[in-house]
Amino acid sequence: MPITLTPGKLIVESAYPDPPFELMEDGKATGFDIELMRVVCGELGLQLEPRAYAGDDFNGIFDGLARGTCDAVISGTTITPERSARVLFSEPYLEFNQGIAVNQRVTPQAATTADLRGLTAGIQSGNTSDLVAKRLLAERHIAAIRYYPYHGIATALDDLEARRIGLIIKLFPVISWLVRGRVDLRVAMQVATREQLGIAFAKGRADLCAAVEGAIRTLRGNGTVARLEAQWLAPRAGA
Repeated sequence: MPITLTPGKLIVESAYPDPPFELMEDGKATGFDIELMRVVCGELGLQLEPRAYAGDDFNGIFDGLARGTCDAVISGTTITPERSARVLFSEPYLEFNQGIAVNQRVTPQAATTADLRGLTAGIQSGNTSDLVAKRLLAERHIAAIRYYPYHGIATALDDLEARRIGLIIKLFPVISWLVRGRVDLRVAMQVATREQLGIAFAKGRADLCAAVEGAIRTLRGNGTVARLEAQWLAPRAGA
């Protein structure tokens, strides 16, 4: 059993809502990342203790690793050079592009970023979608960027429905999930960022990182990871 902050427990911090990676169902934390860590804990003889990150900027989620209030961060987290300077990342476990959602009553034919001219993009603070938005702004494919606190994604979706913004940029599986049930909204395109997702640990915790990576390799080998991917990451009706 690996050494953790609380013996016998693995404290994992995640940002909500971030479906299909993290969400609450009937008061219980679930989603791909949560269930992956639950079975990892089973392999390691640990009990999972999920905790919710409440900050406005996603990048603040890594502070708990430095403070020693959590063992790991797993929240659909893209590995970037800036983040890697602060924390230790596992080997990537998933890869996705950014997705762009639009109001199809406003831009029904949108298929490329050139079709977004004159529109304002909604972005959650601290997300890697900001890099895409800034590039599109520099290329004049969008007119402006409006930032929302991380927990304000529902407000951003409401603003897109009400035409107060023209698009939202977010990791493809997440934005695909979030627009379900909002009939005016659709994911119009992907931007080929090929972002690799990793689990974050405190610097110096290579032992814990290696233990988790080993458990994931075992779970890939026995089909558990494939089952979770089919359950949570496969395209769903209305996405």
